[in-house]
This record gives sequence, structure tokens and C-alpha cells, in this order.
Amino acid sequence: MSTTTSLSTIETTDYRELVNRFRDVQTRIREQVHRIIVGQEEVIDHLLLTLWVGGHCLITGMPGTAKTLLVRTLASALGLKFKRIQFTPDLMPTDVTGTDIIEEDVTTGHRKWTFVAGPIFTNVMLADEINRTPPKTQAALLEAMQELSCTVRGQTYRLEPPFFVLATQNPIELEGTYPLPEAQLDRFLFNIILDYLNVKDEMEVVGRNTSGEMASVEACTNAEEIIAFQRLVKMVPIAENVTRYAVELMRATRPREASAPEVIKKYVNYGASVRATQFLVLSAKARALSRGNYHVGYDDLRALVLPVLRHRVLTNFHAESDGITVDEILRQLLDAFPAPRD
Repeated sequence: MSTTTSLSTIETTDYRELVNRFRDVQTRIREQVHRIIVGQEEVIDHLLLTLWVGGHCLITGMPGTAKTLLVRTLASALGLKFKRIQFTPDLMPTDVTGTDIIEEDVTTGHRKWTFVAGPIFTNVMLADEINRTPPKTQAALLEAMQELSCTVRGQTYRLEPPFFVLATQNPIELEGTYPLPEAQLDRFLFNIILDYLNVKDEMEVVGRNTSGEMASVEACTNAEEIIAFQRLVKMVPIAENVTRYAVELMRATRPREASAPEVIKKYVNYGASVRATQFLVLSAKARALSRGNYHVGYDDLRALVLPVLRHRVLTNFHAESDGITVDEILRQLLDAFPAPRD
């Protein structure tokens, strides 16, 4: 579909009404979430972008930064089913997906296998401290995240869309943890850093949670409407030159590429995959629509490079010895690849 055709389609009367509804719902969701959550504007924006794209999100933050409360509040504002799994070293794959049990018919005495669904059968699933469970259990999420299904004893069960995995990681106390393999990390759209609040926001949190009851949250939308919004996001047009910039930016993260800047060649072992390029473009479409634009701009791409790439760009021992973080490398990459002026 050409850019011109996409523009005329999304700007028709029917789609304009859906776009207006999309922006209204997003505004109301933010208002409802902020009845419970103080600050964290960028984190909330990224979570909503993940939802509109139909992806999954990895949240890294210190204990006590309200990761669980944020996800639960967002699920309530979305009007979606929410379940939480606390990942532990003894968690089994069937604890996630569900299992078959033998049931006996009391009238006939016949026995049959019955599937008991696990917590993965929901809309919003919080995988709390996902790096504390063994790889076999982590892998139980892989099929669900990619295929919207899970397999138990050779039988495949479909998950009800929308399906939205939010996995948290604790950056400290890494003893006895199981780092996520690159194949599974690559299926997360964003890696969001949930940092400490500023003084003003922390004062407000203390005031809210040490006096009176916590506010309630009202649902602003539903599953059917969210699926319609996800289809709408994919229709947002992107010009060929903007797509080319996204591709060149992603290719520049690969140290063997001729276009890679010196910081990439020195500090990076492996760069971003083609999936990363697709995720960057999709999330940029959602960002553009969220900001009232009918097309993707260079700024939409550049604003999302860090959350899309910080878990996909693998650094080498030189970066560790020099104390260079992935975020610093990506910022230097953006400096080396400014947006064109066309």
C-alpha cells in the first residue's frame, strides 16, 4: 500500500472517528492510571505503545518501585483480565500453561482427561521476576508470546487476544537467577527501565499511601476495541525515506556493517535483528498516532531506539572494562546518525 493510499484511507470519516476514539481512550487510561500511580509518564507511555502494537514488555526496576501495582492498575483501566505469576526456582512449565488431569464421571464410572487452564489464559499477564525461574519454565512463555497458543501433552490451545505479557526483572540479587536467552529477549518489544521517583513525586506517593484508602480505577475500553486499535496502528503510513532511515539505523548496530560507527565496532558483539527493525517501525506508528499525527516522522523512530534496542544489542568485554553501558552506546549511535533534513 502506497503512502498516498494509506493517508486517504486512514483519513476517511469512519477512520477519523476511530482515531478520535483511540486518542480519547488513551487520555482516559492515563487519567485512571494516575489515580494510583504517581509520575512515571514515559513508562506509562511505553506500556501503552506496547499494547497498541500487540507486543510484550520487559520491565527492569529496583524492588519497591511499584512494578506490580503499575501493571495491575493498567489492566484495570483497560478492562482486561489480569493474572500474576511469581516466578520461582521451583516453578514448572505446567504451573504456567496448565495441565491435564483425570476426572471420573460419577454416574458412569468412566475416566477422561480434562484440561485445567493455567494463569497464562488471560489478557494481561504479569511474569514477576521472570529471571528467577529455570529456562524450561521461561520457555513455556515463548510459544504463547509468539504464537498466541500453548501446547500441553501434544494438544494446542489458543489464547484469547489481546494477550499482553509484562515481565519484571530485579537488577540486584542476581545470585541464583537464570538470565533470559537472547531468543526470548528478542520477543519483547521494549525493555523499560523503571527508575526512582523525583522528590516531589515521592512525597506525593508517601502522602497517598499512608493516609486514607487507595482510589479505585474504572475501565476505559475493552478487548474488542483494543484489537480494533491495534489494526488501526498498522494502517498509519510511513514514507519510504523514513523506513530507509529506520533500516539504516538498525543495520548500523551491527559491528560488521560498513556504516557502523566506531563506538559500535569497538563495543558491540551482536547488533539488532530484522525483528527489531519491524518493532521499531510498528511502535513508531503507535507513537505518531498517539500524538495526533497521521504519519511516522523521524522523531518517532529516534525516541524509541533505546527501549527497543537496549536488550537486543549485546556488548563485548571492552564495554564492560570501560564501563560503557548499552544506553550510552545507543545515544552515541543516534548522534552519529542524525535525522535527514528532507
